[in-house]
Amino acid sequence: MWRLRGAPLIAATATGPLAGATVAVKDLYALSGFTIGAGVQAFVREQRPAVHHAAAVAWLLAAGAEIAGIAQTDEFAYSLTGSNGRYGMPVNPAAPERIPGGSTSGPAVAVARGEADIGLGTDTAGSIRVPAAYQGLWGIRTTHGRIDTTGLLPLAQSFDTVGWVTADGETLAAVAECLAGPDTATPAGFVVDDRLCAAADSGIGSAVHRLAGACEAEPVGIYPPDGWLSAFRVVQAYEAWANHGEWVAAHPGELEPDVAQRFAFAATVTAEQASAARAELAAAADRIRTTLGDRVLLLPAAATPPPLRTAGSDLRESTRARTLRLTCLASIAGLPAVTLPLGRDEGGPSGVCLVGAPGTDRSLISLALSIAAVPAEGSPHSEEPV
Repeated sequence: MWRLRGAPLIAATATGPLAGATVAVKDLYALSGFTIGAGVQAFVREQRPAVHHAAAVAWLLAAGAEIAGIAQTDEFAYSLTGSNGRYGMPVNPAAPERIPGGSTSGPAVAVARGEADIGLGTDTAGSIRVPAAYQGLWGIRTTHGRIDTTGLLPLAQSFDTVGWVTADGETLAAVAECLAGPDTATPAGFVVDDRLCAAADSGIGSAVHRLAGACEAEPVGIYPPDGWLSAFRVVQAYEAWANHGEWVAAHPGELEPDVAQRFAFAATVTAEQASAARAELAAAADRIRTTLGDRVLLLPAAATPPPLRTAGSDLRESTRARTLRLTCLASIAGLPAVTLPLGRDEGGPSGVCLVGAPGTDRSLISLALSIAAVPAEGSPHSEEPV
């Protein structure tokens, strides 16, 4: 879970609204005096200590928070499972026999274990939303570009966003007040896509659909076609290779097979293919934003409860593909997305996600808090229903 830990590792630089709060920082953010490891042992050994804090880290310190430590991530944040070939997989406190979700695995586990109040992470394709759902936490992927990413080691800049996880919605909101500033838009109403609910396991999809009924959500057609997913994968891979391909090529055998396979594909993507994919994603983003307007989309945060730790690579990859069908919408369109616990059944925790228009980050958290305050009747989950 931790690569480095202190008491604190870095003290607050001022007294502010987050005074006394502790932060587990994903090992992608620059911390002055420390190296970025990106979840890769061989990589961290070759890095020089950062001279300055990443922008998001500096703001948290100025708001009174302390850095408890540097927490693990999936290798180069190119995964959604929480596995790590050299460091191992952190244990999911909410379901120890199941995976924690990634790539913000370490910060999320630190929060779920009560060893940090805030898990500062990133979300490219669901790396906040998935571990939050798998561990029964709250999380936010912020509007793309809303929070400065200076000092953040990128995976794919077209989709990378600052995000964080917390054990409760109030803390999630408090961090947003410090990092996000005032909203630039206001949500009005809810929408739901039946096909998106059906893309998840039946218990999760049905619970989200019933929640949508309670919120009087209007039906909408926004289910992503295969072409969108393919284009997203191409652009993400192209940028990942541009950022890390030289290092990966020079260090064969240093990555676990799943991540190595993704980089192997990334190495084959041409500039022409990336350009065509970008054009398709631009049209997709316009359609998503136009369809949603100022409304909020309700959908499952992940397609399934967390898979077993013993699950084979084929099951993990198929689960990842199913979940990407849900998470890609916010990533493609650069939209904010808030995850809150939906409950749990015999398969473990799950979550519901609220996706809104750009600049509605704090309003989405407020809506999520309102939803969480009203128990849903007939939930299929045996504990902690929304």
